[in-house]
Amino acid sequence: MASSLRNITVDCTDAQRLARFWADVLGWNVYFDDDPEVLVAPSFPPARTAPTMLFIPVPEPRTVKNRLHVDLEPADRTRDEEVARLIELGASIVEDHRSDEGLGWVWLSDPEGNDFCVERSAGERAVAAKPRHFRLVED
Repeated sequence: MASSLRNITVDCTDAQRLARFWADVLGWNVYFDDDPEVLVAPSFPPARTAPTMLFIPVPEPRTVKNRLHVDLEPADRTRDEEVARLIELGASIVEDHRSDEGLGWVWLSDPEGNDFCVERSAGERAVAAKPRHFRLVED
């Protein structure tokens, strides 16, 4: 039996503030109690059909580039509209990889400097779809 992805855990200096940012990004809710950890999930208790986000306060700020990050795909708007919305919520652009043809992604950071990317929406992908052939990598 394989493992399942339970939480995307983020070390941060202000767990409630960063949890609120990500809840706004994802359209989820913030849940916390007397424990310093803060959970962001669509509902409580989480259905566990998909991972939630867990924010854990730590005393030190982030100092190096993330080795792992999340990629977001807008559900009901274009990539460019989503990037504008995320900047209004407090994100910052790190690098812009959008092309004149509409391809590419935008690398952003959240209010504490954690990296994430915004890709094109499914609708934008469908318009410019080129067949891709993936293979299953076996042992």
